[in-house]
Amino acid sequence: MKVTLETAPALSRRPSAGHDPGRRDDVVLRPAAIAMAFVGAGLAQEEIAVPGVALAADDVLVSIELSTICGSDLVTVQGLRPAEVPLVLGHESVGRIIALGSAGADAADGTPLRVGDRVVWSVAVSCGDCDRCRAGLTQKCRHLGEYGNERITSHRELAGGFASHAHLRRGTAIVRAPEHLPAAVLAPASCATATAWAAVEAGARGGDLHGARVRVHGAGLLGLSAAAIAHSRGAVVDVIDPDPARRALAVRFGAEANAPAEPDIVIEASGHAVKQAIDGVTVGGTVVLTETAPAAEPVPLETESLVRRLVTVIGVHGCTGHDLAAAVSFLAGPGRAHPFAEVVSPVHPLSALDRALAAASGPDAHLRVAVAMR
Repeated sequence: MKVTLETAPALSRRPSAGHDPGRRDDVVLRPAAIAMAFVGAGLAQEEIAVPGVALAADDVLVSIELSTICGSDLVTVQGLRPAEVPLVLGHESVGRIIALGSAGADAADGTPLRVGDRVVWSVAVSCGDCDRCRAGLTQKCRHLGEYGNERITSHRELAGGFASHAHLRRGTAIVRAPEHLPAAVLAPASCATATAWAAVEAGARGGDLHGARVRVHGAGLLGLSAAAIAHSRGAVVDVIDPDPARRALAVRFGAEANAPAEPDIVIEASGHAVKQAIDGVTVGGTVVLTETAPAAEPVPLETESLVRRLVTVIGVHGCTGHDLAAAVSFLAGPGRAHPFAEVVSPVHPLSALDRALAAASGPDAHLRVAVAMR
């Protein structure tokens, strides 16, 4: 079946009798979708036109409203992380559904998605059937796909956020996004905010955070989000960062100006303070590691101190659909008390992505740099 989409949504359906699970629907886009292809470190991004997509039965096509540049995008562009090129970078986005495959698709909460829904989606594409997925580690699926980190192939031309459209496939956690929240607040939810939620959950270990002492190393967006989430759950929070302006900003995200002694939970969100995080946590405390700096020096592990102090060290990398849904709920609720929109730059046009990436790498860069079609 062939469907042409111009400016208005034209395709939305649920399964019908005799549905063929192997069927693909050709969706012609007028004007063509635009994506920026990364072809290698030190090379300019190349604009490509995608005149249509072939939607599998439970695929979703989204018109991207806004994307933001994550630190991992910069690491790839700088050649510090291996990448199979060409690929479309970007994995922090918010958009609106404009087409569904013949079987339709469900949101992470199990309700049917509709054309016109505003959504955010997971970085990970998971099979749902392997041992890791069954154990709840969907972000570490044995057959993992990742938006913004996959080589362009047939039916995978729009698999990154630095594009006008995103082609979402089965195994993607899709979460409806509130209409009242700014796109600048929602776009980072799929990475920074959801990972921050996962980090706070890991530190809480199923317990109540009311009155708990939480320390966050690093006042990037992940660290500030973790501080705001922990504060919203009743914790006393402090944030350590070498930049005084970042420390002042942390207060607006719920951090105390004076650091509490011997924190119960330490979240290392800088990639540079693992030893300080472990040395600083109280007896019986929990250290959550969320970041690794490229080419970071090895950290000596004093196992005797860990054992004697009964310290638990947990690694958090990526996030699940549950984390993403919880992050969106937080942003729509208590998160509104914090200036998430202010730490995102004015929008750069997608065609100027190289300039946007350069701006994001600058010493005085916003915590997130925004890009979108104009």
